[in-house]
Amino acid sequence: MNVRTNKLVSLAALGFAAGIALTACGGSAEGSSGGSAAPEGGGASGGGYAELSGNLAGAGASSMGNAQTAWTETFRGLVQAEGGDLTVTYDPTGSGTGREQFLSGQVKFAGTDAALDEEELAASTEVCHGEQAFDLPVYISPIAVVFHLEGVENLNLSPEVIAGIFAESITTWNDPAIAELNPDVELPGTAIVPVHRSDDSGTTENFTEYLSDNAPDVWTHGPIETWPIPGGQSGDGTSGLISTVEAGNGTIGYADASQAGNLGTASIQVGEVFVDYSADAAAKAVDVSPREEGRAENDIVMELDRTTTEAGTYPIVLISYLALCGAYEDAATGDAVKAYASFMISEQGQQVAAQNAGSAPISEELRTEAQAAIDGITVG
Repeated sequence: MNVRTNKLVSLAALGFAAGIALTACGGSAEGSSGGSAAPEGGGASGGGYAELSGNLAGAGASSMGNAQTAWTETFRGLVQAEGGDLTVTYDPTGSGTGREQFLSGQVKFAGTDAALDEEELAASTEVCHGEQAFDLPVYISPIAVVFHLEGVENLNLSPEVIAGIFAESITTWNDPAIAELNPDVELPGTAIVPVHRSDDSGTTENFTEYLSDNAPDVWTHGPIETWPIPGGQSGDGTSGLISTVEAGNGTIGYADASQAGNLGTASIQVGEVFVDYSADAAAKAVDVSPREEGRAENDIVMELDRTTTEAGTYPIVLISYLALCGAYEDAATGDAVKAYASFMISEQGQQVAAQNAGSAPISEELRTEAQAAIDGITVG
């Protein structure tokens, strides 16, 4: 059982400028007239995208799947506009599988909802040409508690009740603990069917960290990437979990909010009020949060207080990291990685993710730190 204890954070969102819309074909940014410049501070070494070519593969967190689709399509359009020919692909295999593929050299970057741990960082020097890998926060999003219960669209749930549901100590929807929080809802006696991720999942780790921090007497398994309770219904990846919840009645699960679709979603008790998920509420939960201690300067991993009671915050939040090598074997690969990573963290890239996945843009301060880490990658 893979127990990981590093705490993850989302950072304050900035207000952002006019949106970037994906065009119907080519995925280029609307308004880019044949010669978009590379994002400030990014691009291939030597400047721009014109020299980029080939294929660049990444894999990992399914939570950022919608964002990665938008990023890869938009980036492809920007590269083509400058005469380059680089195609970036991303396989939403799940955080655990993505990290494994990255550390075995199958892909050049990984998306992960749980930052690389000490053992993984140590092992990374073998695939990163003597340099250590590092993490950059690129995607901030609330985790929605989603459910499918006939006749019910919205529910208020407290941390203790959510923990009881997923620990399987609360087993019917008309349980007094749920009814007390929802006096105006006609709750049926339908059995509760908790649905979890079947794969090693950073979303699971973030969700169970929230349960562990807020209801440790109810959720006794701690923060964990692999679901600890045998049996039950499950789904592979975010899409698999959503499909399983949709297919049942009385089902409840947890997933990146960008993929909640038409499912019912719970409002979460924070202090004395119930808060709906939103990018702003997720960002507000961590307006200012410290870096995790003991990591290299370029390894940007943050800590989050999931027990906050500040008004308007939504503490069930994940930050998805980009795992990169400190060194790449050749200039073509290294320049492609640096250009794509720089685009993702750029103001434009964060707008693309916000509009297509409902995420919260990273702060300007964080963007500056992340760009310095990307610029420090050695190539060739």
